[in-house]
Amino acid sequence: MNRREFLRKSALAAAGAAIVEPVSAVVKNAKTTGLMQDDPRPLKVLLINGSPRRDGNTFLALKEVETELLNNGITTELFQIGRRAVRMCINCGGCKKNNDNGCVFDDDFCNVIAQKMAFSDALIIGTPVYYGQPNGALLSLLQRVFYSNGKLVQNKPASSIAVCRRGGATAALQSMNMMFEMMNMPLVTSQYWNIAYGTEKGDVKNDTEGMQTMRTLGKNMAMLLKKLHAG
Repeated sequence: MNRREFLRKSALAAAGAAIVEPVSAVVKNAKTTGLMQDDPRPLKVLLINGSPRRDGNTFLALKEVETELLNNGITTELFQIGRRAVRMCINCGGCKKNNDNGCVFDDDFCNVIAQKMAFSDALIIGTPVYYGQPNGALLSLLQRVFYSNGKLVQNKPASSIAVCRRGGATAALQSMNMMFEMMNMPLVTSQYWNIAYGTEKGDVKNDTEGMQTMRTLGKNMAMLLKKLHAG
């Protein structure tokens, strides 16, 4: 096993994901089995926690959304990027010459997320706010996923949530939503901007309006998905 393969397998194992097929094979299989067409399978939303803290305030906000999705009959998967290293896009163009096998850097979980998107109907991402911006690792991950595997996210509903101590959340939301708009992904809204407030672990649970915003987001996402897939 060479170093590249060792790093790839180590990263995927750390992410809690099985070693999977190239993206092109996953997409081909999805089309063959009808998973990218109208079919009776349960609707699924992929939620990505962009916080380095596994069970911090961003996680709790996403769990509030996830609970509402489950209550409305939508299946979910919550993926934690944690503190593992994430490469940035270096604009090498390799993904465009890679026979649709995704990003050429396969020693982190960029291509794992892309494959999960192939079998998901919608995407919700959550981030803590750093200097009025999303977590840099999350942005690097999404930029690579969207650029190298944009066909897997096109036209799928999406939403983002931001958790902050005091301010900067609206700027962080704009940064994330702009990617969705470029990928023709319908934005799912709530009763307010998708923001929750908290500093210490668990504080976000005390943000009554923020938690209600998360639940409304879950309801709205479920409603839109059901309408889109009603035939």
